[in-house]
Amino acid sequence: MWNYEKRLEYPVNITTPNPKIAQIIMSQYGGPDGEMGASMRYLSQRFTAPNRIVAGVLNDIGTEELAHLEMVSTIVHQLTCNLSLEEIQNSGFANYYVDHTTGIWPQAAGGVPFNSCEFQSKGDPLTDLFEDLAAEQKARSTYDNILRLVKDPEVADPIRFLRAREVVHFQRFGEALRSVQDELNSKNFYAFNPSFDAKTFCAAPQPGAGQGNCCTR
Repeated sequence: MWNYEKRLEYPVNITTPNPKIAQIIMSQYGGPDGEMGASMRYLSQRFTAPNRIVAGVLNDIGTEELAHLEMVSTIVHQLTCNLSLEEIQNSGFANYYVDHTTGIWPQAAGGVPFNSCEFQSKGDPLTDLFEDLAAEQKARSTYDNILRLVKDPEVADPIRFLRAREVVHFQRFGEALRSVQDELNSKNFYAFNPSFDAKTFCAAPQPGAGQGNCCTR
C-alpha cells in the first residue's frame, strides 16, 4: 500500500516551453532505460527477494522510481504546454502531436513505444540484482547525455537531481547484492538460484500445503 503526497519529490518549474527538448527527455519516461521500466522491474522482483534487506531495497527504490516517473512526465508536460502549431511544426514535434496532441505517452526519444520486454524479473536474486545495477548505470548515462544537450537551467536542475538518485540507487543495490552473497558459500554463487533451490526464507510447510508460504519472510 502506498500513501500519495500531492507534491513532487523535487520541484519542477519550467517557464519556457521547448518541444524539441521534451522529445529527448521523454525517453526517461518510457524509453529503454527510463523510469517506467525501472519501477516495474523492481516492484516485480521484490516478490522473490531472498531476505528482508533485498525486499526492502527493491520496494523502496521501486516506489521512488514511480516518483521519478511523475517528475519526468511533469518536465515533459511543462516543456510542451501552450504550444502554437508553428512551434509544433518547426520543432519536429508534429509526429507525436498527431497521435497524442500534447498528452504524456511512454516512448523512447526515437519514438519507439514502451515495451515490458525492456526489463526482466528472473526470480534469481543474483541475476536480478546484477540487472538492477546495470539498469541504474544505464539510466545515469542517459541523464548524462540529456544534460549535455540541455542548456536551460530550469530543465537541467531537476535532471541533475534524477541523475544523482541513480548513483544512490546503484550503491544501495550493491549493498543488497552483498547481503545475498554473504549468505552463500563463495564457491556456489552461481551454482543455484537462492530463491528457488534453497527455501530457507519460506515459512514452514503446513499439512497439505506443499512447499509452504514464500510470501512470509
